[in-house]
Amino acid sequence: MTPALLTVRDLTVDFGPAPAVRGVDLDLHRGETLGIVGESGSGKSVTALAVLGLLPGTARVGGSVRLDGRELVGLPARELAAVRGRRIAMVFQDPLSAFTPVYRIGDQIAEAVRIHQDVDRATARKRAADLLDLVGIPAPGRALDSFPHEFSGGMRQRAMIAMAIANDPDVLLADEPTTALDVTIQAQVLDVLRTAQRETGAALVLVSHDLGVIAGSADRVAVMYAGRIAETAPVDELFAAPRHPYTLGLIGAVPRLDGRGGPLVPIPGRPPAPGELGRGCPFAPRCPLAEDRCRTAEPALTGLTHDAATGHLAACVRADELAARRPAPAEVYPVPAVPAPARALPPRAERETVLSVRGLTKSFPLLKGAVLKRRIGDVHAVDGVDLDIRRGETLGLVGESGSGKSTTLYELLRLAAPQGGRIEVLGRDTAALDRAAAQRLRARVQIVFQDPAASLDPRMPIGDIVAEPLQAQRTPREEVRRRIPELLRQVGLDPEHADRYPHQFSGGQRQRISIARALAVRPDLLVLDEPVSALDVSVQAGVLNLLQRLKAELGLAYLFVSHDLSVVRHLADRVAVMYLGRTVETGTVAEVFERPRHPYTRALLSAVPLPDPAAERSRSKLLLAGDPPSPTVRHEGCRFRSRCPVYSALDAERRTRCERDTPSDSEAAPGVDHVAACHHPDGG
Repeated sequence: MTPALLTVRDLTVDFGPAPAVRGVDLDLHRGETLGIVGESGSGKSVTALAVLGLLPGTARVGGSVRLDGRELVGLPARELAAVRGRRIAMVFQDPLSAFTPVYRIGDQIAEAVRIHQDVDRATARKRAADLLDLVGIPAPGRALDSFPHEFSGGMRQRAMIAMAIANDPDVLLADEPTTALDVTIQAQVLDVLRTAQRETGAALVLVSHDLGVIAGSADRVAVMYAGRIAETAPVDELFAAPRHPYTLGLIGAVPRLDGRGGPLVPIPGRPPAPGELGRGCPFAPRCPLAEDRCRTAEPALTGLTHDAATGHLAACVRADELAARRPAPAEVYPVPAVPAPARALPPRAERETVLSVRGLTKSFPLLKGAVLKRRIGDVHAVDGVDLDIRRGETLGLVGESGSGKSTTLYELLRLAAPQGGRIEVLGRDTAALDRAAAQRLRARVQIVFQDPAASLDPRMPIGDIVAEPLQAQRTPREEVRRRIPELLRQVGLDPEHADRYPHQFSGGQRQRISIARALAVRPDLLVLDEPVSALDVSVQAGVLNLLQRLKAELGLAYLFVSHDLSVVRHLADRVAVMYLGRTVETGTVAEVFERPRHPYTRALLSAVPLPDPAAERSRSKLLLAGDPPSPTVRHEGCRFRSRCPVYSALDAERRTRCERDTPSDSEAAPGVDHVAACHHPDGG
């Protein structure tokens, strides 16, 4: 085996008395992709930043980081600056804050070139244009003169990759490069990273919390927990036969696009804070296999005798047992059973309609001018949405950012006359509601927001937060006092903690508080706006299991908005796909996910990574070109055609129909709950 390009030995990082990284060892070879995974706070990003010396001055870094044998820890700032960008480059998580907002994209990339290469401005600018073209940014010559805020999120991330590879570095460090991106843009960014690695021959360190991304991109994986590596192995072996209970739990907590089973496997408890580490294994308090010896000494990262060739190592005293048994996650972790519905549900056609939306439209004025504003057009945020939810079912609403999902939610929750179309909630036309009727109906429709930290008042105890909806509906005080402990128990929280404040709870617990508040007034419809997108996968599993249980116990209907199609596949009964303000495909989850008819839906599904390396590598990817068109323009014909692979393959005669006529919903077959708004469904 060739010598390692990058060698990390006993890397430690302390912020004051709290250790953030505790003895990390890594080897990275030329052309290799190393994936680093783990929950928030496990030390992934700190490890990557420590390699480049980008940690704040309060951090104390120990150990060794060698690049081609040259020690980087303790290197003088001037010498380390010559390494950054030239030998090792970084792709940051948030490109909007990584770029300087007042300089043009082209100037920033050209500057990165001129710092390390003796070239003139014109040559550096041409190099910047070539790089933007390489990463797939259209019209790179014009894009050079754009400011960062004028790029979409995906374009900014691609421009960040272009800057990182400007000097053909030996090592690329990518810190959560696909976080907060739509699944289609995520697929584009991962494809660009692979292209960049192929063009430069660089080794890649890919830090991610998404096991699907790691499964499809990495050669080797390091799983971090509490500042240490808990397990490391080649990617296929790690997913097929994990030897640490933590790795097994992470894999079991991930909802999968290719299968819909029972409850997910949540890892109990939470990761320890840096100051809470004891003498034994840091995972022991959460581990279902923990023994007395686990609590006396921290296990070393070791492997079995026959692991010398593969380098499969695990820091667990029962690793050999897991290697021999190869248990499924559900065999190790207790899995809560999903209760049967409180009462048997009749066929869907016989159930009460909780929400009906027909032809919903909503536009906003497009203004220009800083002081004297004038209207120069309209933003057509929602332009033809049809939804139908029956009692006891979950409708998943999916689509890229800017497709109109959030605007649709807010129009529904206003309980007022829509700008266009018709909204009926529990049989009541919202256009006909007076103020008193809207107030009464509001109790029957509640929302759980994406960010619980922002949606919970930090100055109020959680008992008062949960009581707010009851007080708004003038519920008697005795009833309010009785309901608070009941609601907290219902969502898996301790009623004795009602006097605590939101900051004293973890992210998953705060989301449970939000759910308890929404349930306080016994709603019929719960609107869930990306309720698990900000949570670690292990915490996400617990919240999704809770939502399934509450739906069965209370007979709730859910409108579940998410960009994660794996989560929708796991939780929803039916799904509606939105594109540029309009629903383009609707049907049962089984029909839409297994037999998608609209090319946009097929692209979304193909872009979702699977946490299975062999399956992920064997799938064909359908990458969409560019970003969605601007909603400020009223598009004639099919609004998806500029990105549609079916349209691009049609002859001129059939293209005319896509350009001229707006497609209407067509059924997959008589009596089948599956419609798609496409002139050429099923591929034309």
